[in-house]
Amino acid sequence: KMAELLGLGDERGEGAVGAAGLAECCLADNRLNLDVYPDGCRRFLRLLEGRRPEVVQVEFLRLSSNDPLLDTSLGIIPQLECLRSLVLKGGHARDEFGSCQLGSLTSLPPDIGNLKCLTHLDLSFNSLSALPSCILHLPRLRVLLVSHNSLVALPEDFGFLRNLTFFSAMKNQLKDIPQSIGELVELQDLDLSENALEFLPEEVGNLHKCTELDLSGNRLSSVPDCLGNLQALRRLHLHSNLLLTVPASLASLPNLSRLDLQNNCLRAVPPEIQSSPFVHLRGNPLGEPAPPAATDESSTRRLQRLILASGEDSFTVTSEGCRVALASGIHFYFPPGAAPEPLQIYFQTLAPDPQWVKLRHHDVLLSGVLELQPHGVRFQQEVHIWMPCATPQSLPQREVVVRTFSGQSWSDLRTRVEQKRKSKKHVAHCSVLHFSWFLVVSRLVQNECQVPAEGTLLFSSVDPSIKVTFPPGVTKETRSVKLQVLPVSAQELEDITAEHGCRASPLLCLSQDSLLDFLRPVRIQLPLPPGVTGLNLDRSRLHLLHSDLEGQTWDDITNEVVLEFSHLYAVFEVTHFSWYWLWYTTKTYIGGIARKVYERLRMYRVNFIALQRKKDPEQVLLQCVPNHKVEPVLKKLQERYRGPEPSDMVEMFEGEQFFAAFERGISIDAERPDCVAGRLAFVFYSHLKNMKEIYITTPMDRKGQAVKGQVSFYRGEVPKSIPEDASRRRRGADSLWLATLPIKLPQLKPCWADSSAALNGSSFPPLNLGNAETGYLTQTNLLGIARRLGPDWQSVGLNLGLTYQQIERIGYNNRDDLDKQILEMLFCWAQQNSKDAACVGRLVAALKESGRQDVAEEVEAILELGRHKYRESIRRVGLQQGSSTEDSAIATM
Repeated sequence: KMAELLGLGDERGEGAVGAAGLAECCLADNRLNLDVYPDGCRRFLRLLEGRRPEVVQVEFLRLSSNDPLLDTSLGIIPQLECLRSLVLKGGHARDEFGSCQLGSLTSLPPDIGNLKCLTHLDLSFNSLSALPSCILHLPRLRVLLVSHNSLVALPEDFGFLRNLTFFSAMKNQLKDIPQSIGELVELQDLDLSENALEFLPEEVGNLHKCTELDLSGNRLSSVPDCLGNLQALRRLHLHSNLLLTVPASLASLPNLSRLDLQNNCLRAVPPEIQSSPFVHLRGNPLGEPAPPAATDESSTRRLQRLILASGEDSFTVTSEGCRVALASGIHFYFPPGAAPEPLQIYFQTLAPDPQWVKLRHHDVLLSGVLELQPHGVRFQQEVHIWMPCATPQSLPQREVVVRTFSGQSWSDLRTRVEQKRKSKKHVAHCSVLHFSWFLVVSRLVQNECQVPAEGTLLFSSVDPSIKVTFPPGVTKETRSVKLQVLPVSAQELEDITAEHGCRASPLLCLSQDSLLDFLRPVRIQLPLPPGVTGLNLDRSRLHLLHSDLEGQTWDDITNEVVLEFSHLYAVFEVTHFSWYWLWYTTKTYIGGIARKVYERLRMYRVNFIALQRKKDPEQVLLQCVPNHKVEPVLKKLQERYRGPEPSDMVEMFEGEQFFAAFERGISIDAERPDCVAGRLAFVFYSHLKNMKEIYITTPMDRKGQAVKGQVSFYRGEVPKSIPEDASRRRRGADSLWLATLPIKLPQLKPCWADSSAALNGSSFPPLNLGNAETGYLTQTNLLGIARRLGPDWQSVGLNLGLTYQQIERIGYNNRDDLDKQILEMLFCWAQQNSKDAACVGRLVAALKESGRQDVAEEVEAILELGRHKYRESIRRVGLQQGSSTEDSAIATM
């Protein structure tokens, strides 16, 4: 029956062969890792059908809870009596905004409690509202992860899991924890961060083996003195709560190496805690008086100020209000009373993906996307947001707005652009009553008005000669009307059409919030095209064009309306709104010409640049730049880079995707997240940085010879609203090509293979710098740094603290080999400082002081990636390192 259900065919025929093949690729010893397949549950059922004796002996099983056949699989899992580790995680799929989709798991079959060998259970990223009761019947369970669910409480008899050593319930909705938590006498790591906890039971003090306790991101106003009984505690995370004070007993914990109290409401801290080197107190109003309830300007200046570091992603807002500054330059102001109850705010910045950031015609993107959560929670007063943005000075007669996404569509907010006094940078300021997604765009100036039944007048602030008159009786109910104008110069028109005598008026767009036509004709006044007056007007050459709001088709409606002319203007009447354009030309049919001009006005003329760093030619800077920015960009970079002239001009849309591919023996790391099929993926935004700095390599043996290669740029996915002429150019593989620039790698110095081999020798034993929490550098990272230092190694060494005598001795001992000089300097310093957690920071500072900002930025990127992996994978939902051998085996799953 199962074979029929899954379409497996005859057991001795196609189905059996398929199952055998699946067993070979999925079943490794006693492990089944099927969560990496979109049809993992189907594969599991097929394997059970074809290789049942082997499957029932499986000890490690991973399935995705986003799988539609999960319920069928759950009924079979209790038959795997040897199972030691079971992972039923969601989060493998992402929605259109890039967020992880929770799995469908809401409960577990009662028979799961019969898995007497189970020691590891991971149910993260699911939809559990209560902990399945069968879990309490797993006597050998040591590791339990239920993070990213919807748990509101834990069962009162949760203490039955007495062998539990690791428990993570991060990012749930827990309001309290049961007193039986104190019975978990073997618990070493407890993560209850990002919940809604308001108090802790005294029984928490009985967790005598606990080494790490994370209670950050909750609503705790106090913590019990019993935490001073946790003599084994090494790390205590209490940041982002509502703490007013902390017990002094925490300072006496003998093994405590980190106490994080950042972003609370602490106004007084016991001296013995405040003086401790392992205590972090930033973001607390220490010594400040409580802010008054008044909301006048003088009082708001005394509000609590939160300054968040680059690694933080949340903060807490209370009814007292606060000011918040993010590391990215974004600022918030929460007035007193905006949040009547303490509220945890989460934020992140996202890349503006064209698939869901839908720019309107002629829009220009000026910032990335800011997401603020929780979505939809309504504030009692408006919250103010300041977002840094680029300033499109080359685009006159435009306005800057903050655009927000409701989950269904984008809408514009009332925005004011301000300039910071010190930095002279511009920020877009808006105010909102609820949170969602936000970005800054530059759009055509928009004039709008409410049209009542008695009529009104609307004119353009860009060109006051453009007027729209609404007569009395034009509508029964008041409706909103918007007007936008795009000026078109005679030179632009001539360049595109190649017709000297062609002229056109400004492009007019009218829209309204009603689907009904007006009851009476609306009178529109447009200026005549430049150089045309009522005295020299040839009516046979004048055309009034009309288009839909997408500008895809243009129709000549000259003969369908009554055109009236004055010395400077043309006047006509319509009953519905869209684009209108007045042309003066000798052509008889101009619909196709107008469409071509309209689309070309939306495109940017750009150049591609490929520059090689002077001190390290393997470091290449790729950039796509609007034509008018090429010269200042090259002038700014010429001290550090050299390379070919910019490519020929090409045309691209705002938000269009394109790729860069290296050819002729040059390649890049295929594991880069932005590398697709061996090509680097870009998205062009005219006022954002379309830049990537990468290291290129030669996969073949160069034998010390120079290599002449190239980088070619290709178009990516074709936009849905692509114009007809651009579509014709893109037919065939060759038509996707945009530009090609040469890349030359000079002749090699002594081969780095010997230097790489030296890392495995006795002179340079394996080492890591830093630690997992602050980010660390591996031996391979250090080799990569050494490869790029070149003659700057002496300056770097001095800034690292080496003496002149040491530098001279290293140079003399390796006087014929620059590469070995660099290696000996860097790795000897690394060995001496490998146990110092601050040494990585000193390395970054030394690189910057030596003028190697490029290498310093690479090191900082490596550290940030390490910190991110540590926070997301180990500290919160991963297994604690350094536990027993059994846990270590499970952690490799």
